[in-house]
Amino acid sequence: MANSDEPESTGTTATATVTTVQTDSDLKHSSLRRRPSATSSAGLFDAESAAQEAIRDSGSDDSSNGKNSEEVKDRKTDHAGIENDVQNDVIDREKVADFKFTYRPSVPAHRRIKESPLSSGNIFRQSHAGLFNLCIVVLVAVNSRLIIENLMKYGWLIRSGFWFSSKSLRDWPLFMCCLSLAIFPLAAFVVEKLAQQKNISEPVVVLLHVVITTVAIIYPVLVILWCDSAFLSGATLMLLTCIVWLKLVSYAHTTYDMRALTVSNEKVAKGETVPNTLNMEYPHNVSFKSLAYFMVAPTLCYQPSYPRTPSIRKGWVFRQLLKLIIFTGVMGFIIEQYMNPIVQNSQHPLKGNLLYAIERVLKLSVPNVYVWLCMFYCFFHLWLNILAELLRFGDREFYKDWWNAQTVEEYWRMWNMPVHKWMVRHVYFPCIRFGIPKGASALIAFLVSAVFHELCIAVPCRMFKMWAFIGIMFQVPLVLITNYLQNKYRNSMVGNMIFWFIFCILGQPMCVLLYYHDLMNRKGEID
Repeated sequence: MANSDEPESTGTTATATVTTVQTDSDLKHSSLRRRPSATSSAGLFDAESAAQEAIRDSGSDDSSNGKNSEEVKDRKTDHAGIENDVQNDVIDREKVADFKFTYRPSVPAHRRIKESPLSSGNIFRQSHAGLFNLCIVVLVAVNSRLIIENLMKYGWLIRSGFWFSSKSLRDWPLFMCCLSLAIFPLAAFVVEKLAQQKNISEPVVVLLHVVITTVAIIYPVLVILWCDSAFLSGATLMLLTCIVWLKLVSYAHTTYDMRALTVSNEKVAKGETVPNTLNMEYPHNVSFKSLAYFMVAPTLCYQPSYPRTPSIRKGWVFRQLLKLIIFTGVMGFIIEQYMNPIVQNSQHPLKGNLLYAIERVLKLSVPNVYVWLCMFYCFFHLWLNILAELLRFGDREFYKDWWNAQTVEEYWRMWNMPVHKWMVRHVYFPCIRFGIPKGASALIAFLVSAVFHELCIAVPCRMFKMWAFIGIMFQVPLVLITNYLQNKYRNSMVGNMIFWFIFCILGQPMCVLLYYHDLMNRKGEID
């Protein structure tokens, strides 16, 4: 016992010892009568009261004898150690009694109905983190072997000018066009400032915004078609142009609605009746600072203010930048080492042997999925979060769990949240407010998406084969099919399997082969 280590002093030690002996004897007798929890708690309280009484007695004796406060503190510390020892002994005996009376052979081992963790009714209620880690290990092992085998068979296929070459300097007109895109938000701000001051009428405001957004999309297209630029440079400029156009439309549409709400509030102030659904969350104040923040923020929907984070995590930003560099390198390696040789050694999928085309598409599907996933991770997770962190942008729901989508419609609603919010806010619900049915409104949203997909691919390739447009519009019947299957087979993953099949095999690899061979045929005709 720990009592033997205590110094011999007042009657405190004897009292604590007697208390401990009584507690032990009480525990032995009570363990045979009832559950150990009740008896152990009673014994513990008796030991605590005895120890506290001993401390008070020793304190009174010390004060009567005139001892200093340091000696009193030492004795209190010693008695606290005795109290802890008593408590530990009681807990140990409680555990022994628990094993004796709880885990007996007569206690039932099967108490209720349970399913196996991998059964169909229980599989999605379990955590599969361990299996996920196993898949990662297997994936790394298998792909590492394939990479080594590919390098041993074909050698290093990445060209020295993959990251930068002197030919990239020919694309300086595209770079200047990229910088000049800032003129259009400035022009939109001037229009809104004039509208706020009521120097121009509302129809003129709408007309000017239409002219600004139209020129903002046509001007870069003409520059790309005029210059003999690389595909990557043209695609980057077109992507940036589409982002600017979407932001300008959102800015014009939102400020127009805010002016309408301001007018309605003025009518309320004058006593006129307006619909109760109209509310003014933000005051209509045209601010260049809010527009400038919106143009660089990772969102496509304008509002005067956004939720903001308190500070910038510099270490976190550095780690995300490092990940961005690594995954960009992985994406470039897969493109140069795997996809380019497969595409160059293939035939046109619609003009050659059908079995050969299927073999090429299947062979291209795996590296294509890796590249697409790397692209998604680099842009939607790393880059947009880095931009949001630097700007202290609070709402960072740039995507949802689209990989669990059970229908094609769910995938399009979850994989690109900035575009989805823009479509819902500025296309879908305005169409419904104009009296267009929901199905037709969704079809119009797909039509707008298809046009921009075609622009981002066809303009840098300088040919309009409409493959991207057809691929997006082909999603409409797929939405109907997967919705029907989901309604018929509820709580099943049939729609998810169809989505992954279209996504991995039939969709993107086929478009890559089609655009590549059409581009090569076009270059051959020009040469």
